[in-house]
Amino acid sequence: MAVLAAGTLLLTAGCSSGNGFGGTSGVGRLPSPSGPSPAASGPSASPSASVAPPPAKGSVKVVSTLTEGLDSPWGLAELPGGDLLVSSRDKGTITRIDGKSGKKTLLGTVPGVSPGGEGGLLGIALSPTYGSDHLVYAYFTTASDNRIARMQYDENGTTPGRLLGAPDTILRGIPKGSIHNGGRIAFGPDHMLYAGTGETGDSGLAQDKKSLAGKILRMTPDGRPLHGNPAADSVVYSYGHRNVEGLAWDGQKQLWASEFGQDTWDELNRIVPGGNYGWPEVEGKAGKPGFIDPVAQWKPSEASPSGIAFAKGSIWMASLRGERLWRIPLSGRADGEPLAAPQAFLKGKYGRLRTVLAAGGNKLWLVTSNTDTRGTPKPGDDRILVLEVR
Repeated sequence: MAVLAAGTLLLTAGCSSGNGFGGTSGVGRLPSPSGPSPAASGPSASPSASVAPPPAKGSVKVVSTLTEGLDSPWGLAELPGGDLLVSSRDKGTITRIDGKSGKKTLLGTVPGVSPGGEGGLLGIALSPTYGSDHLVYAYFTTASDNRIARMQYDENGTTPGRLLGAPDTILRGIPKGSIHNGGRIAFGPDHMLYAGTGETGDSGLAQDKKSLAGKILRMTPDGRPLHGNPAADSVVYSYGHRNVEGLAWDGQKQLWASEFGQDTWDELNRIVPGGNYGWPEVEGKAGKPGFIDPVAQWKPSEASPSGIAFAKGSIWMASLRGERLWRIPLSGRADGEPLAAPQAFLKGKYGRLRTVLAAGGNKLWLVTSNTDTRGTPKPGDDRILVLEVR
């Protein structure tokens, strides 16, 4: 056991991990087993002149609807072979989706999930060594906190609904609230597990480095802090966040995060270790010393961003209230300045958009979010769409 500065208890034994995201990395996509040493202090951007920039203007084509009839879908992860796992925020379940037919198979209900407001079963991710350990990680709300646990998926099991092992909690004590629970998790290019958290509506927690709320966290696969973190005894990687629900790495292994603003600006941020992103002192681009400004910002009516993914040289950002998919073409510059202004697609066509996941090459999966009590469900909601992008 190891104790965080916040007094958070970390449990369980470790497991090995490896990762090496390529140019189409996205949250939940199974990484390759190659990559830098786990002792590395964190992913860093190293611009390469050999990487051609994306075009200033892109395009999106909806190829098909993979599956329909999902209830409050939130997290998405790709299994080897192309099938998907999707979490239900309100039901607390994980379901397998056949990557070709869209057939749904219930894996099971995650014990201890206590849905309510914006809380419940949120992000999911696969162990980087999933091929040998079959571990599925989940971020979820309980009666007392938000926590991260891992479960073994019995792919050879024959009883639907009973294919997940008991949760093995690796990190507990993340503050919970009726709003702003964060919830996105992903393994990075450095083999480590990252999590975006929210400040639960208590804005002061975002600037409190002893709190796990309003942060991006970085930890080993068994939930322990790293000596390469800004503080050796803490999993806190960056702070001053209001509510982070999107994490993705670009082709240069640079971490990006989407963030809900309050009334003025939503944000896309380029994340650096130890960075203070301003909340609640600033919102959006303020140019105030001591705080890192977002790379791009939107009015909440146009965004309210959740998941993000990287594909074809751009960050793709799913928007809830804005009901559109944003494309932010990256220039590869050290300051993160986009190549061109963000471009919106699918405005209002599919309602609220929750999660976007790179599917390799020019393909994305996009998850709608109209059954989350804030949308207006249409026949077939919620669904997973297959997109072609450039």
